[in-house]
Amino acid sequence: MNYMPFFFNLKNRPCLIVGGGSIATRKARLLEKAGAKLMVVAPYISAEMQELITRSGGKAYRRIYQCSDLKVAEIVIGATDDKSVNEQVSREAQAKKLPVNIVDSPELCSIITPIVVDRSPLMIAITSGGDAPVLARKMREKLETLFPSNYGLLAQLASRFRHRVKQHIPAESKRLRFWEKVFSGTVAEKVFAGKINEAEQVLESLLSERDDTVLDGEVYLVGGGPGDPDLLTFKALRLMQQSDVVLYDRLVSEKVLNLVRRDAERIYVGKKSNDHAVPQQAINQLLVDLAKQGKRVLRLKGGDPFIFGRGGEEIELLAENQISFQVVPGITAASGCSAYAGIPLTHRDYAQSVRFITGHTKSDKLSLPWEALVEPKQTLVFYMGLANLQEICDSLIRYGRATDTPVALVEKGTTPEQRVHTATLSTLSTTIESKGVHAPTLLIVGGVVSLRDQLTWFESDKNE
Repeated sequence: MNYMPFFFNLKNRPCLIVGGGSIATRKARLLEKAGAKLMVVAPYISAEMQELITRSGGKAYRRIYQCSDLKVAEIVIGATDDKSVNEQVSREAQAKKLPVNIVDSPELCSIITPIVVDRSPLMIAITSGGDAPVLARKMREKLETLFPSNYGLLAQLASRFRHRVKQHIPAESKRLRFWEKVFSGTVAEKVFAGKINEAEQVLESLLSERDDTVLDGEVYLVGGGPGDPDLLTFKALRLMQQSDVVLYDRLVSEKVLNLVRRDAERIYVGKKSNDHAVPQQAINQLLVDLAKQGKRVLRLKGGDPFIFGRGGEEIELLAENQISFQVVPGITAASGCSAYAGIPLTHRDYAQSVRFITGHTKSDKLSLPWEALVEPKQTLVFYMGLANLQEICDSLIRYGRATDTPVALVEKGTTPEQRVHTATLSTLSTTIESKGVHAPTLLIVGGVVSLRDQLTWFESDKNE
């Protein structure tokens, strides 16, 4: 181990920064955030740096560095673009036994300023000792996804209850199990959702429960996006990896499903036209029943649960039964598939509005406001429209949309199997007739489709 990690209490402590440019300012931000008093020496001091100095109660010296500047410092940072000045700062600071950091020069440092994941009062510090700073940044990116922004609030809540818990549960082993339950269960989820008062109430009830008490469950209604697992939100991934059971749809991609906790029970409830594996009412009731068993239930849907996902119907019954739930939006197919196809849904020259429309109804008969759908300068996006594709195109033409209006049918969007079939309203059906197109698909209608050839970027994309 080349370095020993320590955490300094810098509240109201004078810290000398030699340098006033962008790199020095970056260091100053961290020091000011930690409560340090900034003493900055540099011929030029940026406006942001001056603001940080003022906010910290420090002082600016607009001149070149002098050894006497070290008299006011408890920590020294060198961040100039002059190598000789940086070497002087390092040499003189170390001679006075002051901890010193010279930016991008580990050989001149007695301390390293790490990359920080800040969930105060929880702090994670990462360093490669200057050997691989990019790798250290990549590690921070991963850690940022693992620890939600409200982790600090959870630590604060635990701190407030720490003494009471110790009095109530004197046995160390039982106390450890109690805190493990708190940090991995309903209390933590309430905090992460910003429901601090509810989290405190649950924690109070946990303190008064017997060991065999069944805790209330919770339902997570999560949007899994259009297929590419990299499009999941941090929150979606976290809930997926802590659920006890998952109910998933046909449109959830295999790669997304593989990110669910390995030992979670999986229940397939997918639906397609005229083939419902599990009726919607049964799904709604199953969510209630599983939650009442104390389970953390993941309802995983393709796209966004509130855009043609029947998510509203499912949480209505949860609300009626006073089951706790969270809704996590996902990237809807219209947004994800159009982006991966190189088709902007709005564009100053082509479309000032966009409409999301279902191409499939309960009765399989389309009853849409066709007159409104043929207005110019708008983009139409039809979900689940493959079975009614010919009717959609014919109706738009019949009500006044130009026959040569550009259209694109995106098949299996955002995945390596993505194919994009471009044509016009009058030619799309014949264009795809021999292509063997399979759901899921998304139909995009409007002038923006003409931009596809210019804006295509997705490597796996196939233009049909």
